[in-house]
Amino acid sequence: MTEPYFGWARPVALLAAVSVVASCATLPRKGPNKREIFASSVQNEGDAFIVSVDERVTKVTSVVPPLGFSKSFVNAGLVGSDTIQPGDTLGISVWENVEDPLLGTAVGGPANLQEVQVDGSGFIFFPYAGRIKVSGSTPESVRRTITRQLDPQTPDPQVEVRRIAGDGATVSLSGFVGGQGVYPIQRPTRTLSAMLAQAGGVTTNPEIAQVIVIRGAQRGRIWFNDLYKFPELDIPLRGGDRILIEEDNRSYTSLGATGAQNRVSFDTQELSAIEAIAQVGGLTASESDPTGVFIFRDETAAVANQVLGRSDLTGEQRMVYVLNLTEPNGLFRARDFNIRDEDTLYVTEAPLSQFNKVIAALTGTLSNVANASDTIGESFIGD
Repeated sequence: MTEPYFGWARPVALLAAVSVVASCATLPRKGPNKREIFASSVQNEGDAFIVSVDERVTKVTSVVPPLGFSKSFVNAGLVGSDTIQPGDTLGISVWENVEDPLLGTAVGGPANLQEVQVDGSGFIFFPYAGRIKVSGSTPESVRRTITRQLDPQTPDPQVEVRRIAGDGATVSLSGFVGGQGVYPIQRPTRTLSAMLAQAGGVTTNPEIAQVIVIRGAQRGRIWFNDLYKFPELDIPLRGGDRILIEEDNRSYTSLGATGAQNRVSFDTQELSAIEAIAQVGGLTASESDPTGVFIFRDETAAVANQVLGRSDLTGEQRMVYVLNLTEPNGLFRARDFNIRDEDTLYVTEAPLSQFNKVIAALTGTLSNVANASDTIGESFIGD
């Protein structure tokens, strides 16, 4: 059989291949395109509000929940370095100017009580003076009290009281701190920054370190760096305080035509959209559409109402913020727009990217079909 008899095979096979590729609903891609995202808007009976980012939107959405201490933390006065607390231990010595002392020995030496424990209610028991309330007092105040109690029983007693820091005058430090452990509150370490310095400082990136102070049922949290920016945050400590150093656990998710698709941790206190894009390797030059940068977020009703100019929304609202990096102020707006915890950053593929995929699919398919038709022809020639 000669070539004219099988010449029909090539055009028919090529036409069939083109039809198959053209009939495909979609080619492989990294996610929805701009048209599909906009189709999910509330205006199109979807469940998300789609908003183009401008200066007003940037200002309204830039509000970040502040970290700080309550007034009860900030307004607490410094604990005196010699203030006695429940759990402390006192050393007490008494000199008596008599031949037959109540507490001492006949040779004239002092009576020494080296470890007098302050109980949980703040009391001590002292011979011939009875049960004495000492918590919240200074050693000098306790000295006068004991002297007054002993004076009717022994003439002109000379009393010395020394405070030895105990369990009630300590704080505990844990987490990303140089030396975890229990530390006494002493004159040089009565404030938060001084105690952290005593423990060796933080062992993680100070930019993302957070300091948590737990005092009974109260809890306060601040950024470590703010401790040195705002003096009012350097709060006085109290016995029993627990201090925990944590790393910032905020993150966002990057998807689409970016350098990396991943869950990304914040590495600064504030993170702009342009920094988030750079953090994942930027936009993919051969695939991304700089007019289709989207930030998906569950926004509070208060912020959503301000962004949309409404007052009737209640509960969390699904918001999609759109950045167009090709606009004159596009990069500035991306620089000023803050990424928040649990945001999703998504960049759509450029239309040309899909076109190139179609061409590549057609080219590869047509090449394979042409080779197949040549093989068929050669088999017919052989026959």
